[in-house]
Amino acid sequence: MHAMLNIAIRAARAAGNVILRNVDRAENLPVDSKQHNDFVTDVDRNAESEIIRTIHRSYRDHAFLAEESGTTGESDYVWIIDPLDGTTNFLHGFPAFSVSIALEVKGQLECAVVFDPLRNELFAASKGGGATLNDRRIRVSKRRGLDGALLGTGFPFREGADIDLYLRMFKPMLAGTAGVRRAGSAALDLSYVACGRLDGFWELGLKPWDMAAGVLLIREAGGIVTDFRSGDRYLETGNLIAGNPKVHAAMDKILMPFARENPRL
Repeated sequence: MHAMLNIAIRAARAAGNVILRNVDRAENLPVDSKQHNDFVTDVDRNAESEIIRTIHRSYRDHAFLAEESGTTGESDYVWIIDPLDGTTNFLHGFPAFSVSIALEVKGQLECAVVFDPLRNELFAASKGGGATLNDRRIRVSKRRGLDGALLGTGFPFREGADIDLYLRMFKPMLAGTAGVRRAGSAALDLSYVACGRLDGFWELGLKPWDMAAGVLLIREAGGIVTDFRSGDRYLETGNLIAGNPKVHAAMDKILMPFARENPRL
């Protein structure tokens, strides 16, 4: 699996180079709208093509689940790709976006890479092998609860999202913490939980490519990831709670009642 992680790192850096070449011209790029508040550019597409091309050179028979090109191929080995997580940030020059690549083997996450090209920060993990930031081992924070915790989140933005439900959750999550941040790249937010910059994170309506790599990073850094019912169906539901064990438990206690009263969660 170490060889596959190295390929993922190579692919993430290649995509990062595509992104960096276009940072200074982002405001002039043609933009397509996939749906309300969900945008795509040629940078997204070209970065994704670079990732798939890099992986294909070594693994011709592997399959892909990618944000822009969808599902291709059929294999026990599936690469889950977000070539530019935080496209809206990128277009506005807001410095919070990333490349996210995960490898799932027979339904189990095995390798993960999240790359922040602006800061040249590369988060990587392999199942059972721990998590690193630029080759240095990382761990989740030691915060003992929500008191003084710094949390991350993502606001519902896609058409049909239940904003009222989210706002009802937000109030009790904010109370008693040091604050809540919404940076706009779930892959980076989850990476920050893995390295202790954030104590916890929650969001509704994510896609597999938004979170697959970050989930494995957190697990390998000693954290907990569940859906809103304390289960493991977050890749299916898109609803996720993550944090160090004690912060996660406190977040779960607050959010579980919302899940009980909302069958969709």
